[in-house]
Amino acid sequence: MIEVKSKNTNIKNINVTLKKDFAIALKNPKIKAIVTNLNIPEDVAMKYTSQLETAAEALTNCENCPSLLDCKNKIEGYVYYPKLIDNRLIFSYVACKYKEEALKQEKNKDNNAQTARMKDIDISDKKRVKVIKWLKQFYDNYEENPKQKGLYLHGNFGCGKTFLISALLNELALKRVRTETIYFPEMLRDLKDDWDTFGAKMDYYENVDILLIDDIGAEKVTTWGRDEILGTILQHRMNNHLPTFFTSNLTIEELEHHLALSSSSEDGVKARRIIERIKQLTEDMEMISENKRK
Repeated sequence: MIEVKSKNTNIKNINVTLKKDFAIALKNPKIKAIVTNLNIPEDVAMKYTSQLETAAEALTNCENCPSLLDCKNKIEGYVYYPKLIDNRLIFSYVACKYKEEALKQEKNKDNNAQTARMKDIDISDKKRVKVIKWLKQFYDNYEENPKQKGLYLHGNFGCGKTFLISALLNELALKRVRTETIYFPEMLRDLKDDWDTFGAKMDYYENVDILLIDDIGAEKVTTWGRDEILGTILQHRMNNHLPTFFTSNLTIEELEHHLALSSSSEDGVKARRIIERIKQLTEDMEMISENKRK
């Protein structure tokens, strides 16, 4: 009997503490708005105070955020937010408006890239002729020399950088050449979300015959993504002379600044190390043309 009474007392004390902590957290207008908007009962909400605080912090970060590159949340472009299901709060990551637009554009780009062929390339735009000739030469020489340098193709948004390189890769894939295109910001998130397949994916990216790293410079830079992921992949491919392609809205010089993370000399050295690997792997080419996504 004494044991039952002690157990009930402990539960009561825990509930008192939970209620007290929740009352303090509820002073945060963001938490109050979440609870009000979702009609969360107090006895439910008080069990999730710490998670509600995390959600509120993410929402605060989103206020006046100008772009994905300025995102301060744990996972770039995503807000940690709850749903009320059967008197329980289920938290998940919800894409912000910038991320939703980026995902929509990437889906359209992926659909075009997956079916792109060299015969589909528009050769009427003189600003793209130099790049098209380079790709045609790479294709013609690949069977005899599969260890060619790739291309670092940079230029304005929507000018068809990914489409052009994807057309080349799709043609080579028909000749049983293993090719892979990775959208760099999403690749980093996928690697972080699934540690069980991390080793296998890294091995594949390091060794696939031809790799396209799409939209490098659009990611939120971390030392892990830069040094452990990008640096490792590039070092292996450089050592084995495996063709590697990049698309970016940034020049090589701008990419180095982007990768530096901070003004510290250590970060500067690590960024330059990445850039040197890219230079060893590729030829640098600019393409400024009409935005074909309008």
